[in-house]
Amino acid sequence: MTAYIGRFAPSPTGPLHAGSLVAALASWLDARAHGGQWLVRIEDVDTPRCVPGADRLILTQLAACGLLPDAPPLIQSQREALYQRALDKLVASGQAYPCACSRKDIEDALAALGVQRPRHAELVYPGTCRHGLQGRRARAWRFLTEKFEEKMPVALAGSTQPATPSIASPIVAWIDRRLGAQQQNVAAEVGDFVLKRADGLWAYQLAVVVDDAAQGITHVVRGVDLADNTPRQILLQRALQLPLPAYLHTPLACAANGEKLSKQNGAQALDTASAASAFNALAAAAAVLGLPPQTGTVAEALAAWVGAWRHLYNPDSS
Repeated sequence: MTAYIGRFAPSPTGPLHAGSLVAALASWLDARAHGGQWLVRIEDVDTPRCVPGADRLILTQLAACGLLPDAPPLIQSQREALYQRALDKLVASGQAYPCACSRKDIEDALAALGVQRPRHAELVYPGTCRHGLQGRRARAWRFLTEKFEEKMPVALAGSTQPATPSIASPIVAWIDRRLGAQQQNVAAEVGDFVLKRADGLWAYQLAVVVDDAAQGITHVVRGVDLADNTPRQILLQRALQLPLPAYLHTPLACAANGEKLSKQNGAQALDTASAASAFNALAAAAAVLGLPPQTGTVAEALAAWVGAWRHLYNPDSS
């Protein structure tokens, strides 16, 4: 058995709020329930959105809540050479290509095809540049999903059963430890997705796959809003010949309007200035995860929640 290594990977766009603490607590509890390591990765590749000093503040908030990583945090902005190496490998194997299309170009191409995009849905890339730039300048780099339309064997991530084919025509299937069997037609629902953006910044999908592999991450525990990223990451893991972690996507803390709690809809910074405020923040996060109320100190509550987590998500089954 490979030793368990989990992670929490916040973006330093501001301090932690109640929603991000849910993800932090869930990933920490799963690591402790497995007797494994828990790492923190600062995902700061989207530099225009990052707030100076937010990374240090996040680590301080986590420490106040008793969530201490087992190794120094990994900083994505210091790892660009690794992402370039991964992109070079994909290009050399014919699994990535340059793209000259702007967002308007994509919208116009879809309109010409008679494709109506539902509100808030993905802007599915129609493959305009798959066969060359036609004299235009490259803006971004994309992953070629059609490489996986012929049956490719992929282990069902998170399954305790022997590996079975799970990419075909071109459905990507996987087992989520909470949601159960999942699948997505990446080519139809997303299209050839971006690996390196037009502004020169690295896309989340490539950076997270490279870093999960480099850190030896065996289990990914994160919010359910990120579940639809999983099939893209599985495709990249297979293309780069990297291990597939097990996945568990947790419930989300919601705002008053029922939408995911986030900075965009007014989520306030966590108050962890005192032991009492940190305890209250953790208790609210635990309630979102379906864990029972606790009393005592932060350390005592965390220990009790580890036991409750084992009951909810049996580590032996993942």
